[in-house]
Order: sequence, then structure tokens, then C-alpha cells
Amino acid sequence: MPKADALVTVAYVLNTYPQPSHSFIRREVRALEASGTPVLRLAMRRPTMPLVDPQDHEEEAKTHYVLEHGALALGGAMLSRLVKAPGAWRRGFCQALRAGARHPLGRLRHLIYFAEGCYIANRCGKARVTHIHSHFGTNSATVAMLAHTVGGPGYSFTVHGPEEFDAPHALSLGDKMANAAFTVAISSFGRSQLCRWVDQAHWPRLKVVHCGIDPGKFPAPVPVTPGAPRLVSIGRFSEQKGQLVLVEAMAQIVAQHPDAHLVLVGDGEMRPELEAAIKSHGLEGNITLTGWLSEDAVRAELARAQALVMPSFAEGLPMVIMEAMAAGRPVIATYIAGIPELVQPGRTGWLVPAGDAGALAQAVDELAQCDAATLTQMGKAGRARALERHDVGKEAAKLADHFKQAEA
Repeated sequence: MPKADALVTVAYVLNTYPQPSHSFIRREVRALEASGTPVLRLAMRRPTMPLVDPQDHEEEAKTHYVLEHGALALGGAMLSRLVKAPGAWRRGFCQALRAGARHPLGRLRHLIYFAEGCYIANRCGKARVTHIHSHFGTNSATVAMLAHTVGGPGYSFTVHGPEEFDAPHALSLGDKMANAAFTVAISSFGRSQLCRWVDQAHWPRLKVVHCGIDPGKFPAPVPVTPGAPRLVSIGRFSEQKGQLVLVEAMAQIVAQHPDAHLVLVGDGEMRPELEAAIKSHGLEGNITLTGWLSEDAVRAELARAQALVMPSFAEGLPMVIMEAMAAGRPVIATYIAGIPELVQPGRTGWLVPAGDAGALAQAVDELAQCDAATLTQMGKAGRARALERHDVGKEAAKLADHFKQAEA
């Protein structure tokens, strides 16, 4: 194994990459490479959503897609690992069966993950990869674990939540952490949840590395424009993000502030329900749905807004909150998960109970009572906090150091 100060070549093993909502992975990968850590990008599938950012198109071109090589390649990988290390092969096969027995998708799906793990182990051997890292404690971490068990490099993975916290047993989260060189949480709250599912002896291997933003992409912010509330909310349209409650809140907000406007940036499975709710409340003139936007376009929407609103029911620690704060905008969010570690009520924004449309509306009314100078000052405080805690260069350096220590 390489020494602690030697060059570590890392393979990022991902399910679907790149994705518009996963720009933080791209930033992390590029920051690692900029600091001298080579990264091999290995994903099971191509993007499932349209890519609008040129940087995502560049990442797609750099990524090796496992499943595109077909069943014959996966079968050949299993056979080659069996011949090379039959004992490790049997351990990995049994590990896949145990994980499949716990998971709703069952053993057959996990035997596919086993085949993918064999393929990844072979690919890493050819590329002289010394460490595997994965994002999310779901199927990509399963593949990373199986790749290691059949003879591939050591692995680590980053847990974001809330999916992993909702189903730790089904995801074999404890086994994944116990077998990993280390596990990353993106907040102290996230680390506390991981501590619940692994023996205390493993707690020193639970690390906190924040998701990062590129400070260079956030120059001096535009001052907040006074007037009727102009809000932006950014994220996948899904049950955990709580956008339907935000639509309810907007109906109350517009009753007090008829010219209030909300821009919903994103897309997802709940778009039809959101569109129906907007229509039923007669808010077509007050709410705009933009679809996914490039990073530059997102920053432009933040510049036009007075505040970001995140009505989430369940989270890890949303990237968009960091980005809004770096852009000098106050944040209205729910006090769940890791969000209170970043948003400070009365100083950088407002925190409200999850699922409470009235509390969201009240927070927006309080925002409307603030003058532009007050909102600008809140934005400045938030910007300083976000840049100090979430500089992607600093966070990637922490991660690179963990890679080196793991392979020492």
C-alpha cells in the first residue's frame, strides 16, 4: 500500500452521474483533481435528467458507464474474479445475498450489484486505483463494498440523507460502515445518525466533510432589491422537499402581499401535483416553474430574489442553502437535520417548523417588513458563514487527506 504522503488514485463509484441535482459531486471531483488527486469516474448509468450545465456534459464525457458494456462483460468479470480469488469471491457472493435478504429489491438485484462489484474491482486493478469512494449509502455504496470484498481496493462513502436514515437496515448501512475504511457525513447531525447504526468502536472512522461551493463563482453579491417579496426555491420536486406546503403558504402570502412572487427551480416526479396545486389556488401569476437551470442561471435567480425558501420535510444539508448564503441572500428554511448548523435565526435567516404553511407565510411577512439594508446585512452574515464552512477546496483537501490516511 502507498505511504501516507504518496499519490492516491481514487475511483468514484456512482449510480447515475452526472445529475443536475448532484453538482456538488462534480465540484468535489474537480477540486480533488485540482489538488493533485487523480479521479477515475465509474457510473452504472448515464444521466436520467436532461443536462443543462456545460460542466455536466464535460463530466459525462469523462465517465465510464458500466452497464453499457452489457451482461457478457459483467458475467466475464464474475468469472475472472472467481478464478483469481475464489475465497474472496465466495465472501462477496454471500455478502450480496445477505444484503439482498434485507432489502425490498431482493437478492436478484443484489446479485447484479455483485456482478457490478466484480467489474469495478477489475477496472480498478487495470487503472491502478488505490481507493474507491462513493456518494450516498444506497446501491453505489453496496457496489463499492462488494468490489472491495472480492479483492478490489479499500472504499469509503459519503452519506447525505435522508434516504439512508429512513432505511438503515434495508440498506445494510451498518455493514457498509463496518467494512469501509471510513464513512463521511456532511453534517454533525448526519454523523450522529450514523453513530446509531455501527458499533462505538467504529465511531472514530465516521468523518464530517461538508459539501462544498466554489467561492470564485460567488463574487460580491448584488444588494437585495426592496419591494414585494420575491422568493426562490430550488430542488427536485419530490415529497421530501415540501414544495406543496410552500404553495399553500404562497396562497396566504399573496393575500397579504398581492405582488409577491415565487420562482420554483427544478423538476421531478411531483411536478404535475405542484402545477395542479398552483392552479387550484389561482397562483399562476405568482409562481413560476423554470425547470432545471445551469449554475449561472441559478445564481442569476438568487440575485433577483430577496430570499431562498426551503420548506423541506427531510434533508441532509441542502447545497442550495450554501449557495444562497454565498450569494448574499437570507434563507427561510425548516429546522430539520443539518440545516440549523448553517442557518442562524435572526442573523442569516429564519427557521420554521416543517409542514407548517402558516409559519412559512409568517416568516415571509417578517421578511417583507425588513428594509433592504437589513436584508443585505443578513445576506452578508450568511455569506461569511457559508464561505468559511463550505469552501470546496478546503473540504476536498480534508477528503484527500482521509484517502491518504486510509491507504497508508
